[in-house]
Amino acid sequence: MPIAVTIAGSDSGGGAGIQADLKTFSALGVYGASIITALTAQNTKGVTAIHDVPADFITAQIDAVFSDLDVDAVKIGMVSRREAIVAIAAGLERWRQTKVVLDPVMVATSGDKLLAPDAVDALKRVLIPRALVITPNLPEAAALLDAPIARTETEMRAQGERLLALGARAVLVKGGHAESAEAVDLLIEPTAFTRLVADRVATQNTHGTGCTLSSAIAAGLAKGQDLGASVRAAKDYVTAALAAAHRIKIGAGHGPVHHFHAWW
Repeated sequence: MPIAVTIAGSDSGGGAGIQADLKTFSALGVYGASIITALTAQNTKGVTAIHDVPADFITAQIDAVFSDLDVDAVKIGMVSRREAIVAIAAGLERWRQTKVVLDPVMVATSGDKLLAPDAVDALKRVLIPRALVITPNLPEAAALLDAPIARTETEMRAQGERLLALGARAVLVKGGHAESAEAVDLLIEPTAFTRLVADRVATQNTHGTGCTLSSAIAAGLAKGQDLGASVRAAKDYVTAALAAAHRIKIGAGHGPVHHFHAWW
């Protein structure tokens, strides 16, 4: 049984974060374990409170999980504090984890900021260099680089190459926030470049889309797929989950994607 671990925040509304990650792992045939970095009071309309988990307890969760489970891949999501980032980086080193997907969650779909300003530098210095791939959307890529949001694919690729220089082995720049008819993501590696295209799905049910994509990539890696295959399969899964999101009516705001569209 392939095993993936999500290190992320809990979404009390169930659409993003740990909950979205575990649903994605299950839908894709992977056993999911979790290490919670923060609790959020959250629903489809926004985040009203965040309670950070102390760094020493994050470390305790890491050691408990990795000392017992034969983990095949790791997905990292919301890590809002510098101390948490340092603890996670140390845990990845201690347990020799290399198949790491880092989703630099900085702003929720609702617009709420999820990453403290003093944590951005730690994310860039100690966590990004440990990632096999990072998966920023356009606003996150711009924030990490202190640059304007990319408006063209040429600008997306340039920002991806700058992020690659921070130490990750690959960067997936997600174009979901663009206004084109197609949703174009760019996978940038030191010696390769892949353009992934899907028709844009018109829906307001986009809550947890980034969490779902990054955990789907981790699921593919856990099953032994290479990075390129994992990213392509993850994009197909998320596109189908967005297209089927109208079949479930959850909340009054940005509802979740339909993680179990192939099963329900």
